[in-house]
Order: sequence, then C-alpha cells, then structure tokens
Amino acid sequence: MTISLCMIVKNEEALLARCLDSLKDLMDEIIIVDTGSNDRTKEIAASYTDKVYDYQWTNDFAAARNFSFSKASMEYIYCADADEVLDEENRTRFRDLKKVLLPEIDIVQMKYAGQLTYNTAYNYDEEYRPKLYKRLRGFRFEGPLHETVVTEPVVFDSDIRILHKPHGSHTDRDLKIFRDIYGAPDAPHMPGRLLSMYAKELFISGTDAHFIEAAPIMESILLKEDRSAEDVLTISCVLARAFRIKKDIANFFKYAMKAVVSESCSEICMELGTYYEQAGDLNEAHIWYYNAAFETKPVLNIHYGGDMALSALARVLESAGLTGQAALYRKQAEAWSVPSQ
Repeated sequence: MTISLCMIVKNEEALLARCLDSLKDLMDEIIIVDTGSNDRTKEIAASYTDKVYDYQWTNDFAAARNFSFSKASMEYIYCADADEVLDEENRTRFRDLKKVLLPEIDIVQMKYAGQLTYNTAYNYDEEYRPKLYKRLRGFRFEGPLHETVVTEPVVFDSDIRILHKPHGSHTDRDLKIFRDIYGAPDAPHMPGRLLSMYAKELFISGTDAHFIEAAPIMESILLKEDRSAEDVLTISCVLARAFRIKKDIANFFKYAMKAVVSESCSEICMELGTYYEQAGDLNEAHIWYYNAAFETKPVLNIHYGGDMALSALARVLESAGLTGQAALYRKQAEAWSVPSQ
C-alpha cells in the first residue's frame, strides 16, 4: 500500500518539523496546504516536500481538508495535524500496518491520546479516530439474489497510538469560528454533532464571556428549529450557565427546569448547586451537587459527574461545619479519574 500524507496548516513553525520528522519515512507523498501562515511554516514544509499549496481560508476546516485530499495520488490518505506525533513504538506499528493491511479496508482508526493534558474539547484521554482513508473506494454488490451495493465502509481499529501534543489551546479560535458562522443572520443549520462539540468546548474550556457570546446563538436555534431532545438538553445546559453568569434568574430557571423535566444531567445539577451555594442555601446546594455526582450522568464535561461534583459536595459540607463528611467526599474527589471510553 502507498500513502499520501495530507495536512492543513497555519502558523505551525513551532510544531510542524516535529510532526513531519515522525511521519516522513512512513509516507509515499507529502501534501501540505497552508491557509495563510505569516511565520516560517511554508519554508519548513518546503524542506520536506515540493507539494505545498496555498488555500484561501473560509472558516471551513472541511473545505480545506477536501482541498488537501484532492491533491493526493496514492492508494490511501493519512490525515494529520501539526500537533500530532508518532513515537518509535507506534512508527513500528505503522510500518507493520503498511505490510499487512487488507485491500478491502476502507478506513483505519487509530488511538488519539493525550487529549486531557491540554484541555481540549474531549472527555477521554484516548479514543479511536479515523485517520487513514482509502483514496478511491470501489463499490461492490453483496447477496446471491436481491443483491445490493455495499455502502458502509469497512473500518479497522488498529493499535497505533497517536500522541496529541498541541502548543496551546485552540478554544478562542474554535469558538470564534462557531460565532462567525452560526451567529450570522443567515446562519446555516447546525448539525447535532457540531452543536454537541460547541457545547463541550464551552463546558470544558470556555470562559464566562464565551458562554455569554454563545447564548444568542443557542436561543436562536431553539426558536427557529425543532431539535431533538438531546439537542434541547445540550442547548439548555449552555443557556442555564449563560443566564446564571448574567444573574438573569428568570431565564436561568427557565432553561434549568427545561433540562430537569426532560432527561437532566450532571451539568444542570451542578448549575443549580452553584446557584444555591452562591445564594447561601447550603442544604439545597448539597442536594443538587449530590445529584450531579450520583444520580445523573454528564453529557458535556465528564468531570461534572465526577471530581468537580465531589469537590463541590466537600466544599458545601465544610461550609456547613460537617468536616467529617466533607473529608470523605474530598478523598473521593482526589481518587477519581476519567474512566476509559
């Protein structure tokens, strides 16, 4: 098998060489698409390949990825970001994969590791992601009669582990793109997957200002569209947080209760607990923090159903003078760890 490496980059002079050094001898072709760098990124890229292309950035990662894929000519395409690294053990696994990969495999997934270290918008430190794609997919029929074309790709989960080691947080960049596209008067429909990612990034690494900026977008989605119960819960979580921050109590309870009567989740229980704790009602705060930790599940930030809820329980119990119970919850919070996906 032969592989085209396809990357889109912008101002990655600090990371690009590290990434390419770990991949260059595994690839049969390197394609780098620059979306507007003003540092040495293109110069560094040119030292590895003569296939460096300029692309006019349009706030659309998919369009840029598709452009990079259009330049590929090998059997498979490996999609990488500049902040990824393959260590020697996984470079060996990659070489082995090239020798044995069956031709019917359309997509190879690899373990994406190190996400929690850098406060990215994911709830697990390691998860499978599609990384290697067959460039031209051949369609075939199946069934001895009433035959039909196979449309589902054949996916293989490999043991290759990619280290994600970014230089800094992408939160401001990502949330700005969300605002620019979906905050416009003629905003397109936001698919449920993107809505979930938007909310996760807010709850994992967003600031109070980010939540306030997101509120009009979320309200607009609820007003204009008939969304699934899962989407309504996601939107309600964001809006409850935004209105609590703004001290708009009527709207805070409007969206908090919308979530509670549907499915509820740890995030809403934490919001209600925070509201009551700030209001000085420690007993009510204790109830909602307990619900966050033990009676509901998180949907956006896994910590809200774990160490964050347990620490909040310990805090309100200490404030109430119940130091013994508080110590137990504090110990649980310190021992808690993100479960495997």
